[in-house]
Amino acid sequence: MPTTNWVDAMSTDELPNDDVWPVTVAGREIAVYTVGSEVYASDNLCTHGNARLCDGFLEGHEIECPLHQGRFDVRDGRPLCDPVTVPVRVYPVRVEGGRVYIGIEGDALG
Repeated sequence: MPTTNWVDAMSTDELPNDDVWPVTVAGREIAVYTVGSEVYASDNLCTHGNARLCDGFLEGHEIECPLHQGRFDVRDGRPLCDPVTVPVRVYPVRVEGGRVYIGIEGDALG
């Protein structure tokens, strides 16, 4: 079973209010979402087309891809409508000491 490594991604001061923001963590581009006081993270690339989710529209817990308007649930990555059918990878998030940490599996850091 892989170990989760908590990687410092950003300051809480950088978090957008009810929006999405791109960060690079462990060599991969991650989309960080805020919904109210909750923070979520996923891969930043849509699984349907070559589009960055951070350029999409966040409404509640749904991020809409800017290319074909497919939507994902930011809590678990599941696709919510056509044309997306493959979930987007999500990452655990921890907020403490004014920092946002993204959980990356140990074998994914290499």
